[in-house]
Amino acid sequence: MARARVHQHVNPLAKYFRELPVEPLDLEEVFEDPEAPLFLDIGCARGRFILEMARVNGSNNFLGVEIREPLVDDANAIRNEEGLGNLHYEFCNATFDLEVLLSELPEGWLKTVAIQFPDPWFKKRHAKRRIVKESLVETLVRHLADDGQIILQTDVEFIADEMLEIFQNSGALEPEALDESPFEIKTEREIAVENKGLPVFRFRLRKT
Repeated sequence: MARARVHQHVNPLAKYFRELPVEPLDLEEVFEDPEAPLFLDIGCARGRFILEMARVNGSNNFLGVEIREPLVDDANAIRNEEGLGNLHYEFCNATFDLEVLLSELPEGWLKTVAIQFPDPWFKKRHAKRRIVKESLVETLVRHLADDGQIILQTDVEFIADEMLEIFQNSGALEPEALDESPFEIKTEREIAVENKGLPVFRFRLRKT
């Protein structure tokens, strides 16, 4: 399948992306086993990471959310070709739509959340476009299972510090620094960074 050509960056604060027609996730509609624990990958890009995760871990459901619609369409097409009933991708803006998407999720279903190598939006005037905000953290804390985990990974140190501070400010999460990824699959960005010998900053957060 040819790869969709899309912009590397889109502005999540643009009017179009603030008004997407997102509806609550229907587990029975998108997964073969709606009662399996849910793994959420926020900003999944082309979705190859959770594609591989779904291939090797049939006991969990994997949900990728991405703001660039062509990438979501391509990822779901690959999912359909492979017949993976534990994998689904949603076109949404996590900054505004995640609460709606997860609003009907049964309590305790969301076991793992991954935010990996998010766009750092380096320029100060673009800082508001970064994905980790207080509202996002509030949504994740509200829906995360008591025994769940949130995994943060980035190769940009100031973004690691910023994300960690915002999550810790919730008062509901305890951080743990990680030397290695807790996942059996690595993202394309993670592999590229490690191949260059550059550091990756990783944290696990659990409910206190």
